[in-house]
Amino acid sequence: MRLTPLTPLTPMTLKTRRTSRLLASAFAAALVATLPVSANAQLSAPPNTGNSFKDTSILKPPAGSRVAIVEFEDLECPACSRAFPMVHAAVDHYKIPLIRHDFPLKMHIWSMDGAVIARYLQDKVNPGIAEEYRRAVFAAQTSIASKDDLNNFTQRFFQAHGSVMPFVIDPQGTFAREVQADYALGERVGLTQTPTIWVVTPTKWVQVTDPTVLYQTIDTALAETGGAKASAAKVTGAKAKAVSTPRAN
Repeated sequence: MRLTPLTPLTPMTLKTRRTSRLLASAFAAALVATLPVSANAQLSAPPNTGNSFKDTSILKPPAGSRVAIVEFEDLECPACSRAFPMVHAAVDHYKIPLIRHDFPLKMHIWSMDGAVIARYLQDKVNPGIAEEYRRAVFAAQTSIASKDDLNNFTQRFFQAHGSVMPFVIDPQGTFAREVQADYALGERVGLTQTPTIWVVTPTKWVQVTDPTVLYQTIDTALAETGGAKASAAKVTGAKAKAVSTPRAN
């Protein structure tokens, strides 16, 4: 067999090869960076029904809790209305925290106003009354078609609780800023829908796209963390305030 002499590598040949390797490495890095995180698709209940998110660093339970529910909701959202009793029944059953954030969709007419009123009731009246207001708004959602309808509904709600609705609910804009902070947080996470619900542990989160599997998802999380039932707390908004609420019937 006749051997062919090797062609010597010139400086230009070496430079070309180095450039090719650098370009290939850069292309591979860019490709990896654009791939979706597989955990987003896997960590959902039911499986493979979840969304992709941008920043999930907030998806952790409060300090001292092993399992919690994190939820972004919109008072004008029909799916949120259907999920509300199931989420709150699960919180009461398992005695785990609920971290709730308002995410009033811009296409909705009165959901921002409703969230501001709920924040007013929570801070100025009673957290339990605020929770009752949210529940009542969801129950009456189909009959509230405008801001005027919401205002009339809220006046009746105040009267039913022996109080008079203030002429201006949020004169300093304090509660509106809280809701806006929640909305900005949802945008940071990368929300695409309401409700968006997760069951979270200190090391893992699972997006629950079907509330009927919420109990099953919580059971799994408790088993994985070895967590016993803890005292329930409902937390609303970026300030993470604990809210005592009446038990669901």
